Amino acid sequence: MLTLCTTLLFAQPKPNEVVTGSVTGVVMDADLNQPIPYATVVINAGEKTVTGGITNDDGVFEINKIPEGIYSLRVQFMGYEAFERDLKIDREHRTNDMGKLNLSAVPAELDAVNIVAERTTIEQKIDRKVINVGKDLTTAGASAADIMNNIPSVNLDQQSGALTLRGNSNVQVMVDGKLSNIPADQLLKQLPSNSIKKIELITNPSAKYNPDGMSGIINIVLHKNVNIGFNGDVSAGLAYEKNPQFNSGLNLNYRNGKFNLYSNYSNSIAKRANYGTIYREGDNSTQFFDMLNDQNSHLLKVGLDVYLNDKNTLSVFTSQNSFKGAPGGNINIVYADDMSRNLMQDFGADMDNYSQQYNFDYKLDFEKEGHNIEFEADYNTFDADEDTFFDFTGATPLADYEDFVDTKRDRTTLNLDYVNPLSESEKLEVGLQAILFNTDIGYSSTGQSYNAAGNLVPTPNTLFDYSRDIYSAYVTYGKNYEKWSYQAGVRAEQVNVVADTNSVRAFTNDYFELYPSAYVTFNPSEKNQYQVSYSRRIDRPGVGQVNPIREWSSPLVTQYGNVNLRPQFTNSLEANYTRSLGKGSITAGVFYRIIEDQINQAVYVDRFNLDRAVLTNDNFDSTTAYGFEVSANYKPFSWWSVNASFDLFSQTQTGISEALDTDIDNPTVDDIILTEREVTNSVFNTRVINNFTATKKLTFTAFAMFRGPGQNIQFSNKSMFMTNVGARYSLFEGKGTISLNYNDIFNTMKARFTAVSPYALEGQFNWESNTVYVGFNYRFGDSKFRAKKRKNRDDNEADGGGLF
Repeated sequence: MLTLCTTLLFAQPKPNEVVTGSVTGVVMDADLNQPIPYATVVINAGEKTVTGGITNDDGVFEINKIPEGIYSLRVQFMGYEAFERDLKIDREHRTNDMGKLNLSAVPAELDAVNIVAERTTIEQKIDRKVINVGKDLTTAGASAADIMNNIPSVNLDQQSGALTLRGNSNVQVMVDGKLSNIPADQLLKQLPSNSIKKIELITNPSAKYNPDGMSGIINIVLHKNVNIGFNGDVSAGLAYEKNPQFNSGLNLNYRNGKFNLYSNYSNSIAKRANYGTIYREGDNSTQFFDMLNDQNSHLLKVGLDVYLNDKNTLSVFTSQNSFKGAPGGNINIVYADDMSRNLMQDFGADMDNYSQQYNFDYKLDFEKEGHNIEFEADYNTFDADEDTFFDFTGATPLADYEDFVDTKRDRTTLNLDYVNPLSESEKLEVGLQAILFNTDIGYSSTGQSYNAAGNLVPTPNTLFDYSRDIYSAYVTYGKNYEKWSYQAGVRAEQVNVVADTNSVRAFTNDYFELYPSAYVTFNPSEKNQYQVSYSRRIDRPGVGQVNPIREWSSPLVTQYGNVNLRPQFTNSLEANYTRSLGKGSITAGVFYRIIEDQINQAVYVDRFNLDRAVLTNDNFDSTTAYGFEVSANYKPFSWWSVNASFDLFSQTQTGISEALDTDIDNPTVDDIILTEREVTNSVFNTRVINNFTATKKLTFTAFAMFRGPGQNIQFSNKSMFMTNVGARYSLFEGKGTISLNYNDIFNTMKARFTAVSPYALEGQFNWESNTVYVGFNYRFGDSKFRAKKRKNRDDNEADGGGLF
């Protein structure tokens, strides 16, 4: 009895004992009877939140150490009506099992699909400018190429496909943070505009990124629907001026809490005309160009994300791309003073290329939020065959011939990235990367070319093999302190380059370099932000710039690579200011670049045909470049918003240019004059986008762009002007959109230019810019909420604040 009494006495709760309890349960979809992962569970005491948690992949939650009291347990998740139940914690109710908590879906509207903003917005991050693509941009055309000229600081030459950022073409183009072997101009024409979520302009990338590209990185981020259930969207568009240009896409996604399976398909079927004239003053000749490019491309991406648990994620995807092109046309050269010299060249090509990409990613999240390690392996191949014929009529010693070019490229990329938030205000990032790149270009021809003695001989076959291996490591450290934040880092890189021509060593280039970066941001208030940054970058000679095989040829122009070309290095300084206003915002920025061993164009007179020019590249002395940008948006009324931008870029360029002495009637090789030209190329651009909301379903857009005159070593380019108008109408309860756009309504988008060396000339080229575009997009799905997002290694940017 004494033992029993003693046991009962000590088993009684102590008067001052702190009572805590726990609650468990499983959150379910009331309609599908499936668990809901990542739902939020909150314990409230009146208006105050006491504690909470989230459900795991199986919809299960457990919350411990809840103080004694009477509470309200609230469960919520996007796309569902909130669920509430009373909860009591005391000595008799320490453990509470809620069982199944069923959430009812809200009425199915647009929760199941990607919601695209009506108008485009721009954000300034600490290391990038982010353009969140709205419907006003996707209306501009069927593909990414159609909207690039609408982006501040970006220009796309619709004739050549050359893309520039801040007036410079040395830019890397990525899709979802990944490089592709697909040529940038081809890739942009294949991506449907409505598949683009945002475009990131990383003009001063941190040490975490590859240092390639003087002007930085353009990263195109695509929509990736990760809703629970099956959902997707379908789109189609048609543009027309002289020829039809069709583009369509289909995106599908299925997720059930443990895995996410998705696929994206797009195609582009188009004919694009290009025509123009070049007049040479010296011999009073005119070249008439008439070209048509028939293209057919298909792009398929299939991926799978497997959520092993809350801490481990496996992801794989593959992209398959097929492209067929049939460019052709003729060049007619007319000599007004001597018709016997007239010459016509007909040409045509069959181009087939196929690229494949395979990607594997594994990410481990540690207990601390943001603490993770990620491994990624990416393998990319590109195989292209190009068969081109050249037929001549008139005054030429050359017989008809054919060229055959076979290109094979492969790139393997391995990344290991580690992120550790040392505290709430500090973050450390370290990583390793290996990029193994190889290309083989085989060339053969049935034609003839001049040998060293000046005699026409059969053109020899050529095999050019080029490999470049890059091994790098980086570290960055960032810290926030009150209104200040900074980030500093350095990337160390070892590069090994080997090139062979016909199995004979052409050149090697091994070098080790360091690439530091630094950012400082000051936020004196919520409405103001100041930022300065620095990075060192490199422009490695491209394969085409060092390839000795003839790159491009017309009756009067030939282009070759230079095997002695060295890398170009750039030290880039940048400062930005962002100001939020009552009905809008404004941002302004300046940059300054110091360029070492600049790569630029060299123009020579062909020694075997003095009427022909030979284009190549060479290194020149150091130079500088600077620029200024300002962007603003303003919403004067609820039905009208305006986005406007202005940018100015200037760079001093040095190059070699040869010319014939124009004072001599019949010049010979001895009359060639060699000059080192230096020009200052200052170009400005201005853009304005107006958005008008007529009704909840109908909106209108008006866009105007003016590009000022510019100059390079060979040409002086005249200004361009373009105006577009468009309309969008929402239907099917907001799930569908139909767009109508009229581009370049005044038909003013023409490339006009003049030159003085090596020949005095003027010319103009036109393309199909005066187009009418009709597009349709429909979004569907049965999902009710967003799933856990896989973190892309290139999404790991620090916020700099300031929406503008």
